[in-house]
Amino acid sequence: MNTRKHLLAAACLLALGAPAAAQAATPDYIVQFERGVTPRAERALVAAAGGRVTRDLHVIHGLAVRVSPSGARRLAAGRGVRVVSRDAAMRPQALGSPTATPQCADRWASWCPGALETSYIQSARLDKTWTDPTYQATGGGIGVAVIDTGIAGDLPDFQVSQTDTTSRVVASVVTDPNATSAADLYGHGTHVAGILAGNSKNLPTDDPQYNSYIGAAPNANLISVKASDDHGNSSVIDVIEGLQFVVDHKADHNIRVVNLSLESTTAQSYTTDPLDAAVESAWMHGITVVTAAGNRGTAADAVQYAPANDPYVITVGAVDDKGTKDTGDDVRASWSSRGVTQDGFSKPDINAPGAHIVATLAPNSDFTSLCSTCVIEGRYFQVSGTSMASPVVAGLVADMLGAHPTWTPAQVKAALTYNASKTKTDVRPTADGAYEIAGDLALNATASALGSYTEKGLAPNTYIIKSTGDIDYTRASWSRASWSSLGTTDPLRASWSRASWSCAGCTDGLATSTDPTRASWSRASWSSFLGDKPSPNSELAGGTTGATKGKG
Repeated sequence: MNTRKHLLAAACLLALGAPAAAQAATPDYIVQFERGVTPRAERALVAAAGGRVTRDLHVIHGLAVRVSPSGARRLAAGRGVRVVSRDAAMRPQALGSPTATPQCADRWASWCPGALETSYIQSARLDKTWTDPTYQATGGGIGVAVIDTGIAGDLPDFQVSQTDTTSRVVASVVTDPNATSAADLYGHGTHVAGILAGNSKNLPTDDPQYNSYIGAAPNANLISVKASDDHGNSSVIDVIEGLQFVVDHKADHNIRVVNLSLESTTAQSYTTDPLDAAVESAWMHGITVVTAAGNRGTAADAVQYAPANDPYVITVGAVDDKGTKDTGDDVRASWSSRGVTQDGFSKPDINAPGAHIVATLAPNSDFTSLCSTCVIEGRYFQVSGTSMASPVVAGLVADMLGAHPTWTPAQVKAALTYNASKTKTDVRPTADGAYEIAGDLALNATASALGSYTEKGLAPNTYIIKSTGDIDYTRASWSRASWSSLGTTDPLRASWSRASWSCAGCTDGLATSTDPTRASWSRASWSSFLGDKPSPNSELAGGTTGATKGKG
């Protein structure tokens, strides 16, 4: 068994407690090599240090290696080795009742936001993007990848429409070889997906929950990337492989956005962190990366963990909208991470509602037993954290790209953050001075706004080729056919998904380099990915937000 560290996933701040970690005699490491080092030389270096290659991480020109700590030190000193990082775990960042307004006639008739039982849609002004006179932006046709614990894609909230029961979760992939199913048996991923793209208008009109809970981009398609086992355990390697799938299959599902409601537990400079390299590769391939800031409040290291510490990606903090649809009383949640990274960048980039968010519940998942009082009407769930704020922004990004398909990730970031400056006349600060997203302003960003953010002078991770977004590596024997399409009898297939995939080489032992149907990696350690635990005694059940941090 393998060492499990807690990957601080950005969701259940007060609520989620990590599963017990198994102790291992030999830990796992991520080794990144210098340019020009051949695959044969890489493996020779690993063997000389007494280690064993478990996965080939070609997206960062690296290898996953199982080796003793002393062997890791010898490996780090080897010629051609750029950096050796201990594999770490990923964990979510999750921690009332609104006052209805008469928004169901005229402009609002199609979506009737006044009937919603949540307030975050109006707080983030997403209702104004859906009903914009020019765009009516709801994310239609845009693919959003959710790297998490899976998605219960057969829920009616994820249907195409009330009459078309086809799931908008159009593909699924499992990158953690410890998973027994593509289904979300933990609950975190389904909740995040509901915030992003759920739509209870697909329920029968006589259902009590009809039109009660709608996500930020109710017509977007979702790509479920299950990077954990069935109970929320995972590692950095699993997430890197998920990002690799997203890049490899961008064109297949028009993946323009990826949401990462998680963070590593190992603080490292973005210039060398392997997870930061992977998110930058996605960003430079035209995929807007949105990630949770974390739930560490104002701790000295609050924003020093990948991927939230990366200067390219959009890092999202959380505000508490006080359960009202009026934005004037919104305040930054005390537990929401903010500060300066180890490389000198201020984070988060923007804030969004993340307190007491109600969204879809995966049936029979761990969430149902972890906090029974958090369950709403048997099929929805209330929880807080920056894991909840991140998909609000990811959904808005899908809305924006549906209306402006040529916008680059940098332009999207510019449109979202242009108003976060006291020098602008159209700023949207919260009551305590944090800057919160405004859907309509971002959707209708001007040319000057789109040019307000530049990546000029920003140094990418040292292994990224900025002109192409690729990792700089030599892989003469590598085949791009790294994923296998699953047959109907495969236990990992999601029965509701149009396309289902699996990490074809995720088994013990390396696949041969000549087999084009398998990826040349194998199992590594499983770490606590979504280890937060909803508690009925926490702020998850309602009331004002608290400052208690999740375990990590």
